[in-house]
Amino acid sequence: MTALLPTNVWVKAHIAKCSALGVPVGVLHRGDPHSGIVVLKLNRLEAGCDILVQGRNERGALVWQPALEGRRVEEPEADAFIERQRRYDPDVWVIEVEDREERNLFENPEM
Repeated sequence: MTALLPTNVWVKAHIAKCSALGVPVGVLHRGDPHSGIVVLKLNRLEAGCDILVQGRNERGALVWQPALEGRRVEEPEADAFIERQRRYDPDVWVIEVEDREERNLFENPEM
């Protein structure tokens, strides 16, 4: 098994990547600095929001699992899902990325 970066370090690295590319990103909720999972709110602006939840596969590699059955939803529905996740797991991190190009800049197998 490989050593995993603490969540706060991992998040900071990806925020720096987004910022360097000029992509707006913000931390909506800070979770456990060492091992909190990450929920991504990928805001496609007029096109709606995709929600992805961080997980690990059987080899320990990062995977992104689509929430809400993989549907793109309006922002109020995305926010309601995120609020339920925060109530269920207060250690969760919530990150919002605004990107019309529909990228997931938090995908990075090296981290």
